[in-house]
Amino acid sequence: MSAVSSRLPVFPWDKLEPYKKTALAHPDGIVDLSVGTPVDPVPALIQEALVAAADSPGYPTVWGTKELRDALTGWCARRLGAVDFAHENVLPVVGSKELVAWLPTQLGLGAGDRVAYPRLAYPTYEVGARLCGAEAVVYDDPTELDPAGLRLLWLNSPSNPTGKVLGKDELTRIVAWAREHGVLVFSDECYLELGWEADPVSVLHPDVCGGSYEGIVAVHSLSKRSNLAGYRAAFVAGDAAVLGELLQIRKHGGMMTAAPVQAATVAALGDDAHVAEQRERYAARRAALRAALEAHGFRIEHSEASLYLWATRDEPCWETVAYLAEKGVLVAPGDFYGEAGERFVRVAFTATDERVEAAVKRLG
Repeated sequence: MSAVSSRLPVFPWDKLEPYKKTALAHPDGIVDLSVGTPVDPVPALIQEALVAAADSPGYPTVWGTKELRDALTGWCARRLGAVDFAHENVLPVVGSKELVAWLPTQLGLGAGDRVAYPRLAYPTYEVGARLCGAEAVVYDDPTELDPAGLRLLWLNSPSNPTGKVLGKDELTRIVAWAREHGVLVFSDECYLELGWEADPVSVLHPDVCGGSYEGIVAVHSLSKRSNLAGYRAAFVAGDAAVLGELLQIRKHGGMMTAAPVQAATVAALGDDAHVAEQRERYAARRAALRAALEAHGFRIEHSEASLYLWATRDEPCWETVAYLAEKGVLVAPGDFYGEAGERFVRVAFTATDERVEAAVKRLG
């Protein structure tokens, strides 16, 4: 039996372990700015909704409760500008990484099909292509790709790792090109509510999609905006035909969001105040780290949105990782996200205020 894992690249974070040990040895402890996992408390109203739904002995449904679908469609209309959105246009998923990794398989892709994603990108786009045996293709401008055999096009704005934002005109151009060539677009918009020097736009906005969701789906997560990484709360929204097919497949696969998490998601999407409070925390940490890195000789590129600073000292990324690890600061090497990142590091500003302050002092 051939091991499926043989199709996959080495899990990138395993390569960082020796540098983590170095950073952990710092007298004042490690400042971990590598993974980008939320560290702040889950807002009280979300915890309360989760607890209130804890007595859920029955199976949840894959499509979610009516209350959840109402919350998803309402949020898409209010926050993304989506018009004429119905329950058929939304589908909850068990965290966005699960969706990204298994989407090509669930779409029936395989040998002879092509999956495209940005040259600098979240590694799971490639993993999803490899799992189903499709060809993974990178791009700088997707409209320059050969559309033959191209079945799935991933967009990512704001970008992980660079924080780059695709403007409304650029998104409109890409969506039009994809529709012309019959290419399905999935737009990973998990950082959309974390724009700093740009105002990210969804592919579901009528100025981009023309009020039609044909051939486009947006991916959203509550992990960053609401500190719910531990809840695995995410959803997709867009083309009803595509989501209807995914719903049938996911029913057979038992891919159900836990009932208490569904209730917590309703509470989270119904409240904007906690998102604004979390943005303020991240904005302060971002400003402090950016100033410290630039004063230390780093150059920051893009980074106009998301939870990361895309930084370089114009040297191989692993040299930068080693240099910062000696100061007890752990960052992610840029080549985790593609060869084009080999002279950059990704610096997350998701550490606590105290740990960010420690990093600033060490860089000072």
